[in-house]
Amino acid sequence: MSQFPCGLTRRELVWEMGAGFAGVALAGLLAGDGYGAKSANAADLQKVKGPLAPRQPHFQAKAKSVIFLMMNGAPSQVDTFDYKPELEKHAGKALPADKKFINSGGRKVGYLTPSFRKFRPGGESGLLISDFFPHVRKHADKLAVIRSCHTDSHAHGSALVAMNTGKTFIGRPSLGSWATYGLGTENQSLPGYVVILDKRGGPISGQPNWSSGFMPGGYQGTLFRPVGDPILDLRGPAHINRDAQRNQLDLLAKLNEEHLNQRPGGHDLAARINSYELAYRMQAEAPEAVDLSKESKQTLDDYGVGTKPTDEFGRNCLVARRLVERGVRFVQLYSGGGHLEDTWDAHKSIESNHGLHAAEVDQPIGALLADLEQRGLLDNTLVVWGGEFGRMPFSEGKGAPGRNHNPYGFSMWMAGGDVKGGMSHGETDELGFEAVVDKAHLHDIHATILHLLGLNHETLSWFHQGRQESLTDVGGNVIHPIIT
Repeated sequence: MSQFPCGLTRRELVWEMGAGFAGVALAGLLAGDGYGAKSANAADLQKVKGPLAPRQPHFQAKAKSVIFLMMNGAPSQVDTFDYKPELEKHAGKALPADKKFINSGGRKVGYLTPSFRKFRPGGESGLLISDFFPHVRKHADKLAVIRSCHTDSHAHGSALVAMNTGKTFIGRPSLGSWATYGLGTENQSLPGYVVILDKRGGPISGQPNWSSGFMPGGYQGTLFRPVGDPILDLRGPAHINRDAQRNQLDLLAKLNEEHLNQRPGGHDLAARINSYELAYRMQAEAPEAVDLSKESKQTLDDYGVGTKPTDEFGRNCLVARRLVERGVRFVQLYSGGGHLEDTWDAHKSIESNHGLHAAEVDQPIGALLADLEQRGLLDNTLVVWGGEFGRMPFSEGKGAPGRNHNPYGFSMWMAGGDVKGGMSHGETDELGFEAVVDKAHLHDIHATILHLLGLNHETLSWFHQGRQESLTDVGGNVIHPIIT
């Protein structure tokens, strides 16, 4: 192998350069691009102030917390928040051939079917809302209904993961994880991100919906139970007092810190250390945060606590208000658990399915909006309502009262923060089949939620496997018309 005048071979010269000034320059360039910044330094930041320490937003914003009301199973837009009189005119006819209907999932394609319940104007704005939601309709002037949403999958599992993480495949951080990563949380004695499932079960895609993905585990959602004690095993053994427990944790932390110092960048261990400390602090504060006995009878009645069918979701909405009131950053409540009729998945009958689930959530949601406003919390709490997609404007066969999945056009709404109330944004076509005006992809929804929290969805990123990852990836636009 030929040598240079310095006596080194080409291979040796390249190796020497990598360890010298060229290596320093390369490291500087990589650092400037963010390489390693979120891995090598993350553990150090956690040691200094913890992963959930409060952080300043990218820019000033009113919203400090989010309550995401997830209607698992996908409610029908044309039966809730997107009135389509043309469906009445063309009832019983087939879907026009020019509509880009792609996949029925093996189910029958029926006939155009009008809304199952009447739409009526609400508030001074006159925003049209279905009789499935009479309590929510009273708060029409608080809502910005986005009627042109669309997503990337017609299957519940992947569409739910996409609505929560931005992608249809698992392994990515959820929206709540990005929010707590960007802003931390104001209360270090409670989780920054809480998820409360339906007692009938979780979403069929499970834990990936509230996972922190490639981020440290401290950013993932903490599950609270929908009935009974929200947090299992929160209280320690009766024979160990707080002082003894504190001594145990201090010794464990010291041993873990020594182990971590020899292995910098150990996210899993750093997250575990913080979880032990959070659990200890939660023992003092969490029981009070979820104790509804401190609420007035009037408040409990407003939320429908203690009566059917509103008791469970009413309790969950009230717990959500108490959590954001105490500085929790992100709370997600699920309506509908398991699969098919236990969720909003109304293949058999819109009337019976939506009639059941809307009756469970309508009064509690209306009470939540009123309660947040009365307490001065609505300005700094963003409330989001929606499912993983919508439903078709036609039935699943002749005379069948159910509707199939529809990822091409559906409705969501937001309230609170800097959101304009009493308005709708975007449109589906005249039949409610697909978004056609001011289309809002789920990346746009996510970009808007982050923006309302004061976070730039393009610069909020995490370096992973050679690239800067973000919730919205290379897409997403803030929906500015719904923001004041």
